[in-house]
Amino acid sequence: MDVKVKGADTNRGRSDAELTTLVWGANKMHVLEDDLPESVRVPTPSEWFDNVALRDLALHEKHAACVDARGDVYQWGDGFFGNEPGSSHGKPRLTLRGKNITQLQLTGSRVFALSASGRIYVLSARQVDQALPTGAQTPASTPWWGTGWLWGEEEEVDFAEISPNEKLKWGERRFVQISAGTDHMLALTSEGRTFAHPVTLNANSHGQLGFRKCDVPAPADIKHMHLPHKHPRVQLELTPKSIADPYANAAPAFRPSGSSTRNLDLLIGKDAAEAGLDDSNIRFSDKLFEIPALRGVKVDRIATGGRSSFAKTTTGRVLGWGANEYGQIGLGANVTLEAITVPTEVILWRATPATVRTTCVDVFAGGDLTMFEVERSDGSGMPYIDILSCGNGQWGGLGNALYSNAQSTPVRAKNVSGLLEYNEAAKNMQAIVPETISISPTGHVLLTLDTRKHAGPGGGGKDVVVWGANFDYQLGNGKRGSLPTPTVLQTPEGERLMLYRKKAKEVRDMQGQVWKNGVEVEQRAVAGWNNSVVYWKICQ
Repeated sequence: MDVKVKGADTNRGRSDAELTTLVWGANKMHVLEDDLPESVRVPTPSEWFDNVALRDLALHEKHAACVDARGDVYQWGDGFFGNEPGSSHGKPRLTLRGKNITQLQLTGSRVFALSASGRIYVLSARQVDQALPTGAQTPASTPWWGTGWLWGEEEEVDFAEISPNEKLKWGERRFVQISAGTDHMLALTSEGRTFAHPVTLNANSHGQLGFRKCDVPAPADIKHMHLPHKHPRVQLELTPKSIADPYANAAPAFRPSGSSTRNLDLLIGKDAAEAGLDDSNIRFSDKLFEIPALRGVKVDRIATGGRSSFAKTTTGRVLGWGANEYGQIGLGANVTLEAITVPTEVILWRATPATVRTTCVDVFAGGDLTMFEVERSDGSGMPYIDILSCGNGQWGGLGNALYSNAQSTPVRAKNVSGLLEYNEAAKNMQAIVPETISISPTGHVLLTLDTRKHAGPGGGGKDVVVWGANFDYQLGNGKRGSLPTPTVLQTPEGERLMLYRKKAKEVRDMQGQVWKNGVEVEQRAVAGWNNSVVYWKICQ
């Protein structure tokens, strides 16, 4: 069936597309589209993605990226094209091709790409920094000679591969998930091992890496990383700021003399301070390191906030570490530390009867906000799903109908917790499960309720529930003003915005070429920096 979105701004010169991407919110950096205004008040079609279904899409403050149906990466936004005189914003540009990419994660300076074969690549977030090094046939670092010369394919942009510092175990063939914060990245292997990667020298500012000691290439050799010889390495000791300078937040009268000047030796180690490392280069760090405290702990889901990290085990428990000044780790009111430097279990069954079993199903994070999807069951009644939130809710992002800038004990989000629905097939009541939650680093939340699963024959789509910050119309209701209570997204005409799954007649790549016919696709909601996108995703 064709999906028509009532209430969306369709008064644009455009053809009728079977697959339409909807965008709304802040567009100052042209991450939504170059022809749209700086503020898009309601869900509006984007001409860039007519009849296009993607593998993944990621938004940052000044740049964005996507993976098209062929597994190629495209980048755009003012932060990507640059603001130099004579430069202009434009349509998404092909950057990384032929790597069969499935997932993207963005930081302010990097684009991390995970391939179907489990390799992790990194590109610069700026077009000007993607020029190939002089004399480099291919930037791929393993193997150093690449394959481009064999088939006559020259790489057009500079990129690097990030590999584990130790060989993966027999049968542990690949990485299956990546998640990036502001300055660090986590990666999960097919066997449930958790690795971390320092993106910049601030990667462990609050203990979010899970370790202090690692090594990086010596600066003098970064330019020659593509050449086949061993390179000297520099030892890093990334000490959390709360340990390197315990008086950082103290009043001047209580600070020891000289402590106001940040001691670089204490923060990154003497060798690194003397080496003059440049963490703006994509080859600043080329390795992933297993988190020591999680050795032997089988993990099936990872998530990162801006400066925090989370790992969900296969047994339904959650460990968190990193920044905690807003209570975003969720350790409760008795833990007042601003930085949790060791993975620590988050207790999700506080204030529940002893007979109720609580299992974490998923964990989501963004900025200084964290959400846990948990299943509750007492063994007698129907299990139900709760959404628990913690962290910075000063714009209503906690979803508990309150504005609070610090919440250390996970609280139950209203209107999306404990929901039950009659299942036509099973002829009984069953829990409504959130399909996915997208948390913006700037404080708004998009949650997709899987109301379609139990709808029966002719059932409709999935509801989008929104709440949190709304200064740039990022909640899509055409109004400004934050919402502290989860609310079903409605168009100005009062119609619910539903997300659908269907078989598309044809799917095109980002070049406009037909990729395949009869492809199963579904709509996916993504919360960006003060903006939101609903795009068509290829079903795996």
